[in-house]
Amino acid sequence: MKTILKVAVILCGAMLATTAWSKDDPAAGATLYTANCTACHGADRAGMPGAFPALTDIGKRLDAAQIKDKIRKGGGLMPPFSQLSQQEIDDITSYLAK
Repeated sequence: MKTILKVAVILCGAMLATTAWSKDDPAAGATLYTANCTACHGADRAGMPGAFPALTDIGKRLDAAQIKDKIRKGGGLMPPFSQLSQQEIDDITSYLAK
């Protein structure tokens, strides 16, 4: 019985550690958004009509995978942000979804 309990505790700890490590961080995403996106899309994410789209409701127009792809590859006037890590892209996407 002690062996089963030890295994269960170890497995639960491993699952929690993995979840914490890979969890998206909207607060970090907000900081990254400020550094990388506000020049075009604005601090309020309202964009500039005719030039830069608003991101206030981006989750209604694109799913998370499409948002991440747009950040990574760019498109139109938006340059690619290939210098960002996958975690940073995930964090920005999480921030935009709020």
